[in-house]
Order: sequence, then structure tokens, then C-alpha cells
Amino acid sequence: MDFIFKLFIKDYDNVSDVTVRNRYGKLAGIVGIISNLILAGAKYLVGTLSGSIAIIADGVNNLSDASSSVITLLGFKLASLPEDKEHPYGHARIEYIAGMIVSMIIMLVGFELGKEAVQKIFDPEPVAFGWNLVIVLVLSIAVKIGQMAFYISAGKKINSLTLIATGTDSRNDVIATFAVLAGVLTEEFLNLKIDGYMGLLVAAFILWSGFSLTKETISPLLGEAPSKDLLKGVEEIIGSYEGIIGYHDLVVHNYGAGKTFVSVHIEVDGKTDIMKSHDMIDDIEWRLHKELNVFATGHMDPVDRTNPDRESISEILESKISEMEGVLDFHDLRIVPGDSHTNVIFDVLLSPDCKTCQDEITELLCGGIRAYNSKYICKINYDVAYSAT
Repeated sequence: MDFIFKLFIKDYDNVSDVTVRNRYGKLAGIVGIISNLILAGAKYLVGTLSGSIAIIADGVNNLSDASSSVITLLGFKLASLPEDKEHPYGHARIEYIAGMIVSMIIMLVGFELGKEAVQKIFDPEPVAFGWNLVIVLVLSIAVKIGQMAFYISAGKKINSLTLIATGTDSRNDVIATFAVLAGVLTEEFLNLKIDGYMGLLVAAFILWSGFSLTKETISPLLGEAPSKDLLKGVEEIIGSYEGIIGYHDLVVHNYGAGKTFVSVHIEVDGKTDIMKSHDMIDDIEWRLHKELNVFATGHMDPVDRTNPDRESISEILESKISEMEGVLDFHDLRIVPGDSHTNVIFDVLLSPDCKTCQDEITELLCGGIRAYNSKYICKINYDVAYSAT
């Protein structure tokens, strides 16, 4: 596949470049349109001549795949449009919308073919067997295997959910066409009229594929959690600096491929020279952008570790948190003395599936701090982790 990419795509390895990414999408769209139109025409012809609803259904499925390739092609083209006044973060999410439209078309086709297959089950007609049917179906399986390898390889290369999903759809087409071939051979040599059932099976595969693609494309539009690889990369880069005490409040916004924005609070020693700490934060932002292809903003949180009560309060919080299921950690501990009382301010990190209510957590943690010093008032901000660690 790399040979094909190198042959047709200029600067094919520079996948972070929007122009190169658009070339991948354009090539995938053209390959899909041409190959699926040929398959659809061949299957519709032999299906009509033989009277096989299963083969016609499989051909119509290929026609829908060709239509999907047109939408994919347009989606990549529109997604590569630059930022404008109304869309300051660009148009990269159009790729997800294109994928959602494709999945809906697939589901509609599957539903219509399912109705025709049910009619064929109750009113079966003989299929006129011919080796031309077998040849067309075998070649179709070979072409679909090639499509699957091409789409998935290109999708992984440019991190395109739409292309990977299209490759998965091609894999389903291989299974569906194999089922049609098995039905044709079974009807000819065993005299079992199962063409309608095979057509229904193909329709079910199409519906399942469309439903799966819909879930895959809607998820990033709704704002899915960042990948574990991204979280691990952020942790490794920030953790590689000796002057960093910790980090928290990591927020990731995805506006499409190549348009991921990251903000994070980074804790540094408050006694360290502010210019030195600021330079270190700048370097972290630069590395996050270069190594993870994200636009990063680091907020510097100076931490005073000289307060004599800090260690004792930390031990109290650690002890209480260890007793509560779903409560992961605390961070950003600040002790702010006042005339009549002292504010103890910190954040608590919860797992996404935490069952302990926040009121109960607040009472346990604040109660422990009050027992340590009745003049200490705790103020808690709750964060939810992207993934439990």
C-alpha cells in the first residue's frame, strides 16, 4: 500500500499536512467510485439475467458504496477548507458529517433490500445458474479484499475514522458476497431455494454496517474522550521535566483531524524563578505540538510546598480518598491563611464511573480537615478523568 500511496500522492509521508491528507481522501474516493461502479454494473447484469435477488442486492450495495465514495470525496474536499470568520477552528469536522451521511445511505439501502428479500422468500423464483455468476462473485470478493486493505491502510496512515470505517464496510461486503456465492452454489447443486434468505442475510449485513458506521461517526461530533495514546503522550512529555510537580485539569477539544486543542494546568514550585518556569511551560507546549500534533496551552500553577501544614493535610486527603471507590486523586492543593480562618482549596479527580456522590465525598474530606484544625475550611472543585488510571 505504501507503494501505491507513493505512486499517486506527492509527499505521501507528510500526513500531518492538510493538503497531503486531502490527497489521500481524494485518491480513496476515486478508487471507491470506479471499482464499486464496475462491481455494481456487473452484478446487476448477471443478477437480472439469472433472476437472483441476492446478487442484485449485492450489486445495489456496491452502488451505494460508490455513492458513499462520492460523499467521502466531497467531505475531504470541504474539510480541507481554511478557517474563516464564522468557523475559526476550520471545517475538519465536515469529514465526520460526510461519514454520517454515508452510514445513513447504507442503512436505507439495507432496509429496502431487506423488504425485497422477504418478498422473494414468500414467492421464490428459480435462479438461472451460470458460471459467469460465479466468476463475477469471485472477482468481486477479490476486489473488495483489495478495497478493505487500501481503505484501512490509508485510514491508519492519516488517522481517518471515515476511511477506516469504509474499510470495515468493505470487509462486510466480502462476507456478504461470499454468502451470496454460497447461496447460488447451494441452489444449483443441492436444489435448495435459499436465494431470498441469502438476500435477507446481505441486507442484514448492510444494516449492521450502517448502524456501526453511524455510531463511529457520531461519537467525535458529540465530543468523545481522547485516545489513550494521546493521554499517554501528554503524560510522558510533561513528566520528562524535573521542575514539574504534577499536572491536572487536562482538557482536549477535537475539531477534526489535525485540529486538536489541548489545555492543561501544570504545577511548578512557587519558589522557582518565574521566568525559568514560564520558559519550561513554553517548551512543553512546543513539544506537545510537534510530537503529538496538537495545539497546546499550558497554564502555570505555582505551588507553595513550604507551608508546614501541607504534608499533614495531604496525608489526611490521601487516607480518606483511599477509602472511597471511584475517587482517584487530589491535586492543586493551596492553603490560604486569613484573619479568622484558613481556606484549604484543592481539586478532586473522579473516575467516569464513580458511584460515590459528591456531597458524601465533600463531607468525608472536609470532616477530616476540620478534625485536624477547626479553623480550616475546605473548598473542593471536582474533575472527571477521561479514563480511570
